[in-house]
Amino acid sequence: MNIGIRKNLSISFDQALAAVPEALKTEGFGILTEIDVQKTLDEKLQVKFRRYRILGACNPPLAHRALSAEIDAGVMLPCNVIVYEGDDGRAVVTAVDPMQTLARDHAGLEPVAREVRDKLGRVMEKLR
Repeated sequence: MNIGIRKNLSISFDQALAAVPEALKTEGFGILTEIDVQKTLDEKLQVKFRRYRILGACNPPLAHRALSAEIDAGVMLPCNVIVYEGDDGRAVVTAVDPMQTLARDHAGLEPVAREVRDKLGRVMEKLR
């Protein structure tokens, strides 16, 4: 089962961390949050884990539309985009698919979820 919109990149983790926010900007998204999973797991559990970041991306006009359609849609915001280092040393990027999450069982959210999915799909196409 596919979880989200995934792309294996030909660039390194560090290069992807620079490229992903720039690609998101082209579709009106900004980064609200960044979670360093590797650091958190090391600090909290003293376990080693691959380089892995969770970026909380937000497109304010689309977030407003979603919240206006369904006030509880905020539980699914911001749109998570993960960047991690694959076993081959190259970056892997996966973005949430709002058609799998936000629009599921909420017909009023389907138009905005489809638009977000289209925008995130274009973001992924820009990444190499």
